[in-house]
Amino acid sequence: MSQSNPPDLPFPPIMVAKAYRTFQKMMRYPRLLEEIREIFVRALEERGIVDPESLREEARRLAELSGESGEKALREHLDALVDLHFVNSFDEAEIENHINLARKQDRFRHLSKVLNTEGATSRKIKQALKEFCEVPKGGLYLSPSEAMGARVALINHFVSNQLPFIGIAKHHITIRDIYELVEHSLWNRRRPGRIGGKAAGMYLAYKILVPKLRAGDPEIQKYVRIPESYYFNSGIFSDFIDYNKLDHFHTQKYKTREVIEEEYRHIAQLFHRASFPSDVMEDFRKFLEKIGEHPLVLRSSSLLEDNFGFAFSGKYDSVFLANQGPLEERLEELVWGLKQVHMSTYGPSPILYRQDHDLLDFDEKMSVLVQKVVGRRFGKHFFPFAAGVAFSYSSYGWTPRIRKEDGLLRLVFGLGTRAVDRTGQDYPRMVYLSHPALRPEVTAEQIRKYSQKIVDVLDLESGSLQSLPFQELMRLGPHPDLFYAVSVEREGHLAPLPFKTCLGGASGGTSPAPGQTEGARGACLTFDNLLSKTPFVPLVKKVLEQLEEAYGRPVDVEFAWDGGLLYILQCRTLAVARDEGRVPIPEVSREKTLFATNRALSSGVIRNVEYIVYVDPKAYDLLASYEEKLAVGRVVGALNRGLRGKRYALLGPGRWGSNDINLGVRVSYSDINHALALGEIAFEKKDFTPEVSYGTHFFNDLVEAGITPVAVFPDDEGCSFQEDFFLRAPNALTSLAPEWASHAPVVRVIHVPSASQGDFLHIHQDGMEQKGIGFLAGRQAARR
Repeated sequence: MSQSNPPDLPFPPIMVAKAYRTFQKMMRYPRLLEEIREIFVRALEERGIVDPESLREEARRLAELSGESGEKALREHLDALVDLHFVNSFDEAEIENHINLARKQDRFRHLSKVLNTEGATSRKIKQALKEFCEVPKGGLYLSPSEAMGARVALINHFVSNQLPFIGIAKHHITIRDIYELVEHSLWNRRRPGRIGGKAAGMYLAYKILVPKLRAGDPEIQKYVRIPESYYFNSGIFSDFIDYNKLDHFHTQKYKTREVIEEEYRHIAQLFHRASFPSDVMEDFRKFLEKIGEHPLVLRSSSLLEDNFGFAFSGKYDSVFLANQGPLEERLEELVWGLKQVHMSTYGPSPILYRQDHDLLDFDEKMSVLVQKVVGRRFGKHFFPFAAGVAFSYSSYGWTPRIRKEDGLLRLVFGLGTRAVDRTGQDYPRMVYLSHPALRPEVTAEQIRKYSQKIVDVLDLESGSLQSLPFQELMRLGPHPDLFYAVSVEREGHLAPLPFKTCLGGASGGTSPAPGQTEGARGACLTFDNLLSKTPFVPLVKKVLEQLEEAYGRPVDVEFAWDGGLLYILQCRTLAVARDEGRVPIPEVSREKTLFATNRALSSGVIRNVEYIVYVDPKAYDLLASYEEKLAVGRVVGALNRGLRGKRYALLGPGRWGSNDINLGVRVSYSDINHALALGEIAFEKKDFTPEVSYGTHFFNDLVEAGITPVAVFPDDEGCSFQEDFFLRAPNALTSLAPEWASHAPVVRVIHVPSASQGDFLHIHQDGMEQKGIGFLAGRQAARR
């Protein structure tokens, strides 16, 4: 009996060996064989090589020619044909990708099942996530709709449950990103938790800028980083409260402010005595062993923090740790640092902030973002070259040339604490990104006056933050990048260095040391070379543009710049004051004008102010002791509570909320949150005038609370301040707050209609023209 030869196959015999090797790879996953071949067939069909029906017909003919029959024989021939056609049409890498796609789909189904199982523990989800991510990523992906659902569930479980955040994050944070984040997290065995708002914002910003699933901007990928970060999730905080039977703190937020303040004074003692469970302590010990002796910053990352519209700027504590020395000493410092961040959850400022924004009933929990501090060691000091805060939109522009939509930077040398806090007699470099070289100061004397003179650094020996004069810091040792930071005076003009040179060191700037051409003593921090001779400015602009586009609104980014790299430390939506457009400044008689300013920070109108709380700047300066000045802040806080519901403005010296109590009244958000306007009366003294605080945490509070900032510089040309009115008007302090009557020489409460024959205070400001006026007039129809 003769037998016909089979038809020629459409692939060379050498492909049989390749098919065999491929089959061996497939057999590592025997239960996925059918799914793998289904993927092969779809890929063959998509390339137009062969379709399922022709494959089946070809397999039937081969079975008949071989004398075999039945479904089993047909299936075997079909499988062989699929394998042979596939290996003939795809290279080794593509074959591996398609096999791994079947593996990913299988592990994804398991992950989805776990995610959608009610009550699934973090441990089970993490295990399923790990199994999925152990499959090589390859170049083939799950269907977008399936992946999106899993991303949302994972973000909600491990990162944030805030819907506005999830709505953006699901487009940028991948399943594998979540696994990367989980691998850098410390989780509690008994309580679930999330990484909190600050950590989530930083991580999302980085994934927007340096994406996994699409091509990113090469320049951003080259220069942008986040610090080495670890996420101590909120389950650790919850477990700590449970373990120490501190459950009564859950109702702290519903107590009166007075009780909250009183109890918060003693909370440190309570937290000192409290302890973490032994297994958590062991986790902390292993963490410190892993990271070694590198300085750390423990940054608050509560579940609400940096949420859309609610920044909680400066409301919670962050703690720097030198992290030097024996392991047990470092462990002790870490534990106390974590406790400090945790207990700040119960402080008066965040609780009142939540109350003002209808967030009081949210079950707030604290996570901690633990990061290696960006920077380098110089002797016993550690700090980055520069740091600051960047805004993709600036409401404040002192000249029409500035394009507000291009953004603004507050830039400082050293740690960025000086950029976000109201500090002493010091100024950050304000960089308007539309015109980086543009500044209101013209002469060398003016530039020196409004430049940074103090640098915040971490002292590795004492383990504390220190504020050192820039010149003193330079005498302690040279910094290799000072070329980019300083300018020196030549013939009455300040100019950046023309070429790189070594500044600082033992010479102290009195005469050039070997290799030096300039002394440090005459150097002034301007950052002119950084702004003009590096990719820094275009890079920051690009970063802000991409983040604002992804968020769909302006953003606020804290950053550090060191070693030629830009580190993203924090990202959140920016609170922008309502744009009133052009506000006409009325013509008012001199007698009716209480103040006029040429430094309006924003546009707006406030009508019918009935009360003015006035802290006399000159009387405040004469107070002899720290305690007396501190008490003034308490008086202001009491009046703020007493005038709640009244239309009142708060005016006083220098810098409200400054860290330097000699420059302004020490107040927190909870001391000023009911005011309609906060005015800073800045008499010039000792060649010093307080700065405009745009971009600080304190300023952000004003914007979010709808408080209009007013800056009055009585000694400036074109400004005025009717001091006599404020000093001669009857003082209602004793009737409103008799317990504070002894402070009447400094704090004055003016009932405006009583002091002005029935008039009220009205404030008009035009941010575009940088003009503002506060004047007396009768009651007007008021929107605010």
